[in-house]
Formats: sequence, structure tokens, C-alpha cells
Amino acid sequence: MLLVYTHKISPRLNYVFKHICTRVLGIDVTFTTKVEKFIAHDSIKMSYTKQALGNEFFVKSNDLLFEQGLNDIEINIMDWGHSKCFFFNGDKSAIPFDIFAASFYLLSRYEEYLPHVKDEFGRFTASESIAYKHKFLHQPVVDIWAYKFKEALHKQFPDFEFPTKTYSIKPIIDVPNPYRYKLSGIMRTIGGTLKDVFRFKFKSLYTRFMVLMHFSHDPYDTFKYVINKQKQSKFRFSFFFLLGEYSTYDKGANVNNKSFISLIKHVGDYSNVGLKISYFAIDDADVLKKEKTKIEDIINKPLRASRQSFSKLNLPETYRNLIELNIKEDYTMGYVNEIGFRAGSCTPFLFYDLDYEIQTPLKICPYHVMDFALLKHKSLLDKKRVLNNIINEVKQVNGQFVSVFHNYTLSYSDRWSGFKDLFNIILESGNNED
Repeated sequence: MLLVYTHKISPRLNYVFKHICTRVLGIDVTFTTKVEKFIAHDSIKMSYTKQALGNEFFVKSNDLLFEQGLNDIEINIMDWGHSKCFFFNGDKSAIPFDIFAASFYLLSRYEEYLPHVKDEFGRFTASESIAYKHKFLHQPVVDIWAYKFKEALHKQFPDFEFPTKTYSIKPIIDVPNPYRYKLSGIMRTIGGTLKDVFRFKFKSLYTRFMVLMHFSHDPYDTFKYVINKQKQSKFRFSFFFLLGEYSTYDKGANVNNKSFISLIKHVGDYSNVGLKISYFAIDDADVLKKEKTKIEDIINKPLRASRQSFSKLNLPETYRNLIELNIKEDYTMGYVNEIGFRAGSCTPFLFYDLDYEIQTPLKICPYHVMDFALLKHKSLLDKKRVLNNIINEVKQVNGQFVSVFHNYTLSYSDRWSGFKDLFNIILESGNNED
């Protein structure tokens, strides 16, 4: 067990040390403000304060972990090996940066509480983040810093045996609408047909009637394919189904349709099933509660995980609503149009509420690539290259690679040509023991 001496044991300090030491490195950690207890400890130990006590392993602390609320923080990004860091703390520290304060800044999403420009959906965008601006969005810097910390500790305590962690994958299948043409209802079918006619989309018109006449397979119905992949994988997939009312933003299937209910139950026999929270439920706890009740009635067990429609997050309200309804995990932390690490980590972490200064029980499972972010790369070769690059970043720190693909991404649509190959690259990366 790692013992940390500090002048004050704050909620922020406890939170970030537990993430870096326990979740990333697998080391138990405890704290003390008593010098005598620190001296008597006969295993690995360090001090985290303004001045070293003696010749111990010492990391000079930034004030951030001992503050409350939000303050104007000066962030100066500097190179550190092949990565970046901030909160430089001088040469007397065993590590030249306060990685704990820097990690807290990223994990708590401190910058998302500060004034920023939102996009048309009210989302915090990648371009507003310090990671994007300083070109380290593509790296899981929190995990990289954790392993640098481990190396420094190992030099000081060569006899201590550090646990090992292995790379894993978490494929997410997002299902805003299970079918392109099936289960649309009479009015939507008529409306869609008229649109196809007036827009001269005769191929779509032909496909629509072939599907409705049961002569052709619905293009969005890729569930058999994905379930077969699930059967071949040692990692469990998670499907997120939209059950919200039809609206401008959400155009899913009728939740009362027996075929749709049967599909969700069938998928749940092989994979995890979560709720894709509708756009209007994101900020309305009553609507969210109704959707949660609906999916629990279908899967016949408490809902464990959710994703927000359009990957929209309003911190801290969005996460407080999930906590209020006892939802345990969320898979929204990521960027729709950019590949990378929104919170700087590829290790799931607990949500820290900066307003209340508490660690909450909600586990945040950040995703690192969504299918839409790969569309900006024109050729399949380029898509494979950037996908393999981000996978390798996660592998180097033995993290969890989380991808979000939609059910229609794996269809035979021209727009999504080659995406089955990309999905297979992700699956194969989890099977390789390199």
C-alpha cells in the first residue's frame, strides 16, 4: 500500500490519487497528515505538499487539490517526453509536474464549467478544450502520467511488486433507430415515400417497398451480424436503445411495438443493454425517469448504463439526474467529430461534482472514437491508420478502448463502406495478446 503524506486530506486529493494509483496502476493508497505515521510506514510512500520532509519521494503540490469551487487557473502547457503536461513544480520534485492536479483538472472536466462557446446542439466541442488547442487530445495523458509516476516510484522502491493490467475493449452499439423502413408506422411511411418521390430518391423508394414487402433486408438491421461477432469475442458489447418520443431530434421506433420489444430482449440475451437517453430527457428528469422505467420493464432488471442522445452533456446537471435515478454508468464522455480522450484518460473514472466538492458513485466510461469522426478521413486506408493509432495509444497504457458505432454503420450503405472492416480491427485488437 502506498502511503501519502500531505498537509491536508481534501476530497479532490483523495479522488485523484485513487484514480491514478488504484484504478490505473492497481495500487492501494492511503493518506496521513502525521509525520510519525509516515516515518513508521515500511512500504512505498511519498509526500505531496509544498516542501519535502527530508529525502523521501516527494511531489511538490499545486494548490488546485486544496481549493474549493472554480477559480481562474493559469495553464501553461509544456513538453514532457513524448507527451505534454502542465502545472510545472520545479526540479526539487521527483516528478517535474504536478500530475495529480493536472489529472484532476482533466477528469473533473473543470474547463467545461468555465465559460465556453457551444455548438448548435448546446455541446462542449473539442476545439474549446486545452487538449485540442495544445495537440494532446490524441493521447490518454492521465494514464501516460500515471505510468511515468510508476516508473519514478519503482526506481525509489525497486523491491515493490506492482500489479499488471491488460488492454481491453468495450464495443458500444448505439441504436437511435433499429430499422430504416420497418416499424415506421403508416404516417411516417407515407411521409417518407412522398419525400423520396419529390426528391427523386427512387433507389430509396424501391428499397423501402422491397423491405416492406419482405423481399429485401432492412439496411439498418445489422443485429444478427453484431451478435455473431459478440459470440466470437471475449469482451461483452453494450447496445444502447432509444425509447424516447418521436421528435425533431429523435426518430426512433415505437417503444410499444412488440417486434421492437422482442429485438431488445433478444439482444439482451447476448450483450448488455442500456438506454440511449432522448434529447429532451437530457434536461428533464421526469421524462428521463419514464424512459428508464420503460427499458427496465423490457429487460426485466434495473438499468445500469446510459448514453445521452447526440452525446450532449450539461455538467453537472446531466450526471446529477443519472445519479438521482441510480444509474451506475454513463458512456457519453467523448466527442462526436473528433477522435481522442475528452477527459484525458482511457480508464473509467467516477464523476466528481465540482459544485458540491464530492466524488459521486457514477462511473464515467469515456469513448475514444465514434464512427462519425472517421468519416472525415476519405480513404479506407486513412481510416484504418487513424483507428490503429488511437488503439495503440490505449494499448501502451493497458487501458480500455471504447468505440461507438451505430447499428446502421455496419450496413451496406455507400456512406459506411468499409466500416465493418474498421469494426473488425477493434475486435481483433482485443483478441491479440501482444
